[in-house]
Amino acid sequence: MILGALPAEKQADVAMRIATMDRTSPEVIKEVEKVLERKLSSLINQDYTIAGGVDAIVQILNTVDRGTEKRIMETLEIEEPDLAEEIRKKMFVFEDILLLDDRSIQRVLRDVENNDLSIALKGSNEEVQEAVLKNMSSRLAAMIREDMEFMGPVRMKDVEEAQQKIVGIIRKLEDASEIVISRGGGDDLVV
Repeated sequence: MILGALPAEKQADVAMRIATMDRTSPEVIKEVEKVLERKLSSLINQDYTIAGGVDAIVQILNTVDRGTEKRIMETLEIEEPDLAEEIRKKMFVFEDILLLDDRSIQRVLRDVENNDLSIALKGSNEEVQEAVLKNMSSRLAAMIREDMEFMGPVRMKDVEEAQQKIVGIIRKLEDASEIVISRGGGDDLVV
């Protein structure tokens, strides 16, 4: 909520600073502590504290509205493309397909190749498999289950690659406003 309330020109800067922050030394914490104590008359007593990092900004960006996320990511892609890519990879993971409603899953499946889907589902949990398989014809679902069963062991690298392809399709469809990903923040409900 705080990130979304900041002026647009500050959002990407704050996001970049959180993402590149790692651990803070006790000396820095003590100096901040002194300033806060003087200004707020309160005491903060901490040692090494993880105060940011890519995971922190991913968590924040996954809860802000889509417009705020888009502005921040566009600015980061220009100023820090490697950081933007690292954040983007962690933002929507394949298992987050559970955040999609049935109609959105069906829309995604129209653009996904069956082979990629079989490999991606092979490395996912049962809940994700069921959410996807229930949104296709029983004949196609049976074929995908059969493919998964008979393909044997699959390298994790191949699973992740197939899942990333599907995540790319999901993000493209969301950008085109063809699907909606349920997330916190200021997104309006679709009725």
